[in-house]
Amino acid sequence: MPQHQAGQWDADAIFRRAMATFFDHLAGACDGAVAVDRQGRIVYVHERYLPTLGLSGVDEALGRDIEEVIPNSLMRRVVDTGEPILLDILDIRGQHLVVTRLPIRDEAGEVIGAMGLVLDRVDQLTPLLSKFARLEHELRDTRRQLFEQRRPRHSFDDYIGSSPAILETKRLAMRAARQDVTVLLHGETGTGKELLAQAIHEHSTRADRPFVSVNVAAIPDTLVEAEFFGVAAGAYTGADRKGRDGKFKIADGGTLFLDEIGEMPLHLQAKLLRALQEQEVEPVGSNKVTKVDVRVIAATNTDLARAVEKGSFRSDLYYRLNVMNIALPPLRDCLDDLPAICDKQLDDIAAKSGMVRGRMTPSAIAELARYRWPGNVRELRNVLERAMILSDTGVLAKADFAGILPRPPAQSARRPDPALGRPRTYAEAEAEFELRTLEDALAATGGQADEAARLLELSRATFYKKLARVRQSRKRDESWK
Repeated sequence: MPQHQAGQWDADAIFRRAMATFFDHLAGACDGAVAVDRQGRIVYVHERYLPTLGLSGVDEALGRDIEEVIPNSLMRRVVDTGEPILLDILDIRGQHLVVTRLPIRDEAGEVIGAMGLVLDRVDQLTPLLSKFARLEHELRDTRRQLFEQRRPRHSFDDYIGSSPAILETKRLAMRAARQDVTVLLHGETGTGKELLAQAIHEHSTRADRPFVSVNVAAIPDTLVEAEFFGVAAGAYTGADRKGRDGKFKIADGGTLFLDEIGEMPLHLQAKLLRALQEQEVEPVGSNKVTKVDVRVIAATNTDLARAVEKGSFRSDLYYRLNVMNIALPPLRDCLDDLPAICDKQLDDIAAKSGMVRGRMTPSAIAELARYRWPGNVRELRNVLERAMILSDTGVLAKADFAGILPRPPAQSARRPDPALGRPRTYAEAEAEFELRTLEDALAATGGQADEAARLLELSRATFYKKLARVRQSRKRDESWK
């Protein structure tokens, strides 16, 4: 072999060994090192990093998503963008660490992972770190004061249950928290859609920014546009001279939760779609657009796909919202979780009301498990609260729910007919069904007609009309008796 070729091979081997030696020395000289693969899973962690991460062995970290071990890690961003983050301050378990993050590329230049290093010699940075810590503390205090009213009240720990359906819902929600995508939650009324939306926000990178909740069905159609997009100064008679920010602007940097999105007026859906796609809003009475950075979580208890087929909901908006779809199971499908859910609700009731902390007996659980729970956990909480108010001991048994749980309605009385045994007419059967359905919905919502209308997927006007007709029919029946 020619001398220059042998020398070339020696140079390549020496270079590869030099790089390996350099990494070993660098990792050893630093306070910690970690590497992830293309999927953000940990493939290497230096032993010196373990105490900082609260781990006792390397095996506890390998194969796990980086965010599970370092919740606020930016390693996945380095993998996704291929751009290094050369100098940053990372907060781990109350410690401020100076770190650098670098992409790892293969021979073709493709990113196959990332490496993070905790820099060792930072004594000269102590004054800077102290100043940073002070400024960070002041910033947190300011944000807490500004956004106290908009902070989420719930985390994933509040979404109780270990049944397969609950665990799958929680798994998808935790995945959604790690990805800045639009989420569509769908489930019956009272299944905890806003709770889950708050949990997703609380575990996302937007957690220190506002969480703004809007119930679309509760806003009059004439005010929806102003509520969402704001009003320019002097836009119309009576408008604020300084203008007014809409919910998109208020939620800038954070999360906007749109509950009952299926109630959005059709003529405003196009403007909502534009706001989602372009991340910009145009206030009422203005010809200027404002850029916003908002993550949207929408929720519905109706079938939006069917609404699209009927023409009451835009297909393009539906597809834009339905990026990540998460179904929330009804309580009747998770009855094995009933004891744990009751315990959580009784804890909350005691904390907020000052009542003694209630306790469920097996007979009480069995009694609750026999009910269908059309109002789900919201109805369950209402039932438990009423039972606690009426209880002398706080130990709830089957008898404590006898007068609280709605009973199956008795068969409606029928007018006598000379022809004994005549079957009911279709109109009579329909009237009985309607009466039973409306009464069940009212019972499930504690007599709240608006909630009952949403439970039955009726408009408020239609529900009130049916309710008036049922009450008139009831009066006629009582006068006949």
